[in-house]
Amino acid sequence: MTPVVRTLLIANLGMFLLQLTLPPALVDTLVFVPRLIFVRPWSIVTYMFLHGGLMHIGFNMLGLFFFGSRVEARLGSQRFTILYFLSGITGAIVSFFFSPYAPIIGASAGVFGVMLAFARFWPNEPILIWGIIPVPARILVIITTVFALWSGFGGVRSGIAHFAHLGGYLGAWLYLRWLERARTAFKRKASAATITATRRVEGYKAIDLTTVHEVNRAEVNRILDKISAQGIGSLTPQERTFLSNFVPPDDRVH
Repeated sequence: MTPVVRTLLIANLGMFLLQLTLPPALVDTLVFVPRLIFVRPWSIVTYMFLHGGLMHIGFNMLGLFFFGSRVEARLGSQRFTILYFLSGITGAIVSFFFSPYAPIIGASAGVFGVMLAFARFWPNEPILIWGIIPVPARILVIITTVFALWSGFGGVRSGIAHFAHLGGYLGAWLYLRWLERARTAFKRKASAATITATRRVEGYKAIDLTTVHEVNRAEVNRILDKISAQGIGSLTPQERTFLSNFVPPDDRVH
């Protein structure tokens, strides 16, 4: 089990036991009531650690246990933590707009965000429904999304925070898309930097030592030897500037 998943499991189970002993009035201040979001801003996070019973917390922690460790191992602990809490917070925000009067508790939005990430990374991984029926992870996400949309907008009174589930999916999807774009931008930048460095090395190699005054020739040779031994990244700004003075105009990188 990965560290953040373990911490979340302990925190949720610990809070559930504490919830049973705290005064109901105090517990109520931790519940997220969308229309009271500006009165209880902390509840946008605290609601994720409250549960309505053993079955409620059992299903959520089971989902976190099965999906969480692989997703955390894939993303890393820091990004996994952001994914989990962002999904939970987005679940609360979506509920604010579409179900402002229904109180919400539970880690479902965060767990749904983790499940969406799992389906994105391993779309064909079979998930056993009721421990019997194998369903590919991406199909499970599609089914639960359709069900949440139908139940939420269809006005089905089931006591389930359907809009929080949808918000959990939305938050996770947005965060994963942002990570993908950031990774793509980084690769492009790294590729451009590599091309520039290669062109600069080629320019340095094009230096005609016979045209270099003997006063500077030894220093030019020293720097070129340094590039060969340690790479262009080892040069100081002063060495780069000095060497660029001898690069033929057609081979200079601007």
